[in-house]
Amino acid sequence: MFPVPCPWSRKWWLVLLALTAGAALRIWFIYAYPEVNGDTLMYGDIAKNWMLHGVYGLSSPGGIHPTLIRLPGYPLFLILCFRFFGMEHYNAVMFAQTGLDLASCLLIAGFARRVWSDRAGWWALWLSVLCPFTANYAAAPLTETPEIFCTALAFYAIVRFLETPKWTWACALAIAWSYAALLRPDGALVAVALCPAIVFCGWRRWGRARMTRWAAICGIFSLAPFVLWAARNERTFHIFEPLAPRYAVDPGESSDPGFNRWTKTICADLTCTADVYWNANTDVIDFSNLPARAFDSPAEYEQTKQLIAAYNRGTTLTPPIDAAFGALADQGIRAHPFRYYVALPLMRLADMWLRPRTEMLWIEMRWWQFEHHESETEFAVAYAALNLAYLVAALVGFLKRPRFAGAILAFILLRCALLLTLEAPEPRYTLECFPPLLALAGIALSGHRAGSAESRFRIEP
Repeated sequence: MFPVPCPWSRKWWLVLLALTAGAALRIWFIYAYPEVNGDTLMYGDIAKNWMLHGVYGLSSPGGIHPTLIRLPGYPLFLILCFRFFGMEHYNAVMFAQTGLDLASCLLIAGFARRVWSDRAGWWALWLSVLCPFTANYAAAPLTETPEIFCTALAFYAIVRFLETPKWTWACALAIAWSYAALLRPDGALVAVALCPAIVFCGWRRWGRARMTRWAAICGIFSLAPFVLWAARNERTFHIFEPLAPRYAVDPGESSDPGFNRWTKTICADLTCTADVYWNANTDVIDFSNLPARAFDSPAEYEQTKQLIAAYNRGTTLTPPIDAAFGALADQGIRAHPFRYYVALPLMRLADMWLRPRTEMLWIEMRWWQFEHHESETEFAVAYAALNLAYLVAALVGFLKRPRFAGAILAFILLRCALLLTLEAPEPRYTLECFPPLLALAGIALSGHRAGSAESRFRIEP
């Protein structure tokens, strides 16, 4: 379903060399910076209970209780790995993700080649296999690597489909965007962006009516898994939930609306997310780590300090404490509406795009404190520069107006619009945009567009 180099291509050995380099980078991350904690263990617990006991749920002292806080896409992937490599063998999962990520690189290269030139395909391949920001997540059993693969497959499949509308590519497209949504609710944005693109990009060549029918078929086909998931949730919990709750809580559990609203009035970067948001209901919140914007007057300072102290005594957001956080948030919103509705969302979005992507490298969160860790600061600045270089190259590639530039822009803008609503930014939330961005970066470095009847970089289904 995804492209592989033809064995008779004169340049197959260069593809193999690129994949070998990419595999070496990912294997180095697996041995240097493996991450098996938090969400990984939660997904693993769900997968194990589903596999061994037939219950899609989490373990607790009282047994296994059903859950809907995570969609079934990644637990399904883990079950497949556990069956082949052994229960909770997370190292094997990392190696499986390495193969999946390299397949994503081939798809990205194939997309760049078909929308621009063979040379763009080569550049996109090397930029993809050597991109440390996506490669790093092969060492973390989380949804990011499969999500990147689904995005890459969706963009490759749509360009192949619009070249020759066939069931093969229609099914690949529908599977890609439906599984993307089964991994994470925000994966549905792939379908939201690309389903209309079938019509807008294909109607001139194939006719509006025909493309509308194909878009409808793909859309309906991709909804099938969510009908089953929604039916399961209705039967188990007696609620309508076709995706997953925004705050990852099961029915009857509090989503802590007051605390979340207060977090949204102060958080602008990953450091604040780690110091505040991640500690809710699990650990103390260090008052000294709060940003200055958390209080605008001496009275608010004392009020916040007392509230944090009350929370820290039990590290639990009880209803009264949550309500007090909500009242504190309302004060901040009334005092600074522009900051809450405009400035902070834009700051969070900028942090997710431009922050040094060192969150998986065991580097000090406050990387800018040069006097405490000179080498880590220097590395973080270099990493930020590399990330910026990728983004600038992608922008240059976009300005060349390749085919499907509109669909890429729509996808990225939709994702940015969603990220503007979050209260706790994390750079990994922008990784799903990297497949088309890497293709655009390859286009930027490839020069002028060239036709390729006989391609030296031949990638076939």
